[in-house]
Amino acid sequence: EQRERELEEGGAGMRESPGRKEQGEKREMITPALRDALTKQGYKLIGSHSGVKLCRWTKSMLRGRGGCYKHTFYGIESHRCMEATPSLACANKCVFCWRHHTNPVGTEWRWKMDQPEMILQEAIENHQNMIKQFKGVSGVLAARLEEALVVKHCALSLVGEPIMYPQINRFVRLLHQHSISSFLVTNAQFPEEIRALEPVTQLYVSVDASTRDSLRRIDRPLFKDFWQRFLDSLKALAEKRQRTVYRLTLVKAWNVEELRAYAELISLGKPDFIEVKAVNLKANCGSSPPPHVCLVFIPQQKQFLPRTHLLLFHPVLWLCCCSTKNIWCVFGVPITPYPLFSLQFKVGGEWHTWIDYERFQQLVQEHQRSGGSRSFSAADYTARTPAWALFGAKERGFDPLDVRHQRRSKARDLSGC
Repeated sequence: EQRERELEEGGAGMRESPGRKEQGEKREMITPALRDALTKQGYKLIGSHSGVKLCRWTKSMLRGRGGCYKHTFYGIESHRCMEATPSLACANKCVFCWRHHTNPVGTEWRWKMDQPEMILQEAIENHQNMIKQFKGVSGVLAARLEEALVVKHCALSLVGEPIMYPQINRFVRLLHQHSISSFLVTNAQFPEEIRALEPVTQLYVSVDASTRDSLRRIDRPLFKDFWQRFLDSLKALAEKRQRTVYRLTLVKAWNVEELRAYAELISLGKPDFIEVKAVNLKANCGSSPPPHVCLVFIPQQKQFLPRTHLLLFHPVLWLCCCSTKNIWCVFGVPITPYPLFSLQFKVGGEWHTWIDYERFQQLVQEHQRSGGSRSFSAADYTARTPAWALFGAKERGFDPLDVRHQRRSKARDLSGC
């Protein structure tokens, strides 16, 4: 009980003693109990509020056993991807959270704050040290091990809410200065921070429910005005010119049946892509659902979004991705086409959902040098999607350069983004 109370109090960030508050001191986000809990889960903690952890798909690709869904969908090199966060805190306590709610919670930043330069330097060093531990391990490919020491991608989706970190823009700029792409996930409770966010390679918003009641039950948000914040966050996403994604987490008997409401939310935020993942609450959080769950949801959704295309499918996670940029109507009612809506990811008859990462780095640096006046869009840094990654291909979304490994044990490593 003492340990649980310390975790909660340390995480809330809102229970400062009067004396400390008068002196202007701020407490550290990571309490001793929190540090102990997260360290046991494999996190490498950085400073007072950040962390990094080795994703299971990084380990898988080091062995030539295939990459994560972002390799299939968007062409990242999973063995060169660093999963990190500059903020362990979150404003939700989702029922399907695979972090077991050991991370802190809060609605605003009231903790000590570390500088982004230190966070990134130590994140890379910790990540490289974890990679080096695979030297000489049976099955690890020497060439990929060498490549993995140079971080090329950063998934800001480890735990917590990265966008809460007050210096998130500086942190993202540092990533890009190191030629590291940025995949940032937000839980749609900080609309102003989304609007103020500078260009990232791909911006995700978690859409865990489509009605006020189901969002309250599933995400268990701390904000009293959580629903308006949620809607405003989706509207803010629609204003972004770079790549955007809705991440739908389907929970059977909780939110799968709300198809019409989902369609309304999709028309509100106008994402480039929708990723659909199912969770079985009766099993371990994060475990793969029955294979039909996602595939059934998409055809049903097409009755409301008739021009949504099921593009990609990850064979291990049973996670689907579809493009929405050519949606013309919702419920049969025409909507005003938004910029670059017309099949922008289909060029010359071929899908271009993959990312030209070198081109993105060029564009984002030009944007920085111009003081933000030289903008760019998602269409400016697309790359052709290989045939094996498309839905319906005989490879079923698995890279033919790798060899799929079937687990003998039922025990699952739930780490990964």
